[in-house]
Amino acid sequence: MTVREAIQIVERAVGPLYGAPEATAIARQVVCRSCGYSFSQLVVHYDDSIEIADFNTIVNQLSVARPVQYVLGKAEFCDLDFAVREGVLIPRPETEELVGLVAGVATKGMRILDVGTGSGAIAVALAKRVAGAEVVAVDISDAALEVAAENVAHHGVNVTIVKADALGDMSHLGEFDIIVSNPPYIPQSDIANMHANVVDYEPHTALFVADNDPLVFYRSIAQNGLKMLRSGGRLFFEIYEHFAGQMVQMLESLGYRDTVVVKDVFGKERMVWSRR
Repeated sequence: MTVREAIQIVERAVGPLYGAPEATAIARQVVCRSCGYSFSQLVVHYDDSIEIADFNTIVNQLSVARPVQYVLGKAEFCDLDFAVREGVLIPRPETEELVGLVAGVATKGMRILDVGTGSGAIAVALAKRVAGAEVVAVDISDAALEVAAENVAHHGVNVTIVKADALGDMSHLGEFDIIVSNPPYIPQSDIANMHANVVDYEPHTALFVADNDPLVFYRSIAQNGLKMLRSGGRLFFEIYEHFAGQMVQMLESLGYRDTVVVKDVFGKERMVWSRR
């Protein structure tokens, strides 16, 4: 089998699920990760003969909408590789913008709290980017904490993993200069319109919230921030694009100031930050 043939086989298997552009991206990811190529190297290796272990199994799993990150056990985030498994949310490209926003204002040695760390992607990326940062990453899921610890060890960064509930009191963790979170924020009513690779495989507890209180995690984290953020400290959130106005009102009602909504590269209101 050549590189070209492997790509075509995967494209045929997943094309009906995702459409041509995404099918090609998935196929290239399978070949690159399995054979050690970079995306740029594929162009000159299309006719190379390759062997991919368990290739038929990989194709079969992809054909039933299992996310390629779970199939391969890896996801890329901020140019870093992260282990991912079922039960742990796959880090998204748009969340990289949240990391960039935080890293752009964080200074050397700051204490940073990542709430709902999942795979540890935000925490590890910030520890890499902010010199001397002391990062604490919390989650309520044992599966997530296990994967996050694995990723922290792999990247050799200064991140402390702690089990804690974002809906509870986290003040025992101490004071911080920055609190950042990408909590569950998708209303359950949106499930019917979402793709099977998300709904059928990724953890619903990390994605969805009740329609009648979609800001429940933001409110709890912000209330914790009133006790945990140092004077002038900042709170950063990834948000659901339709709730930006409600987020601003909620944060201002709690006494936060200088609240700013930031659009992502697609023009969606995706992030918000406030100052204590």
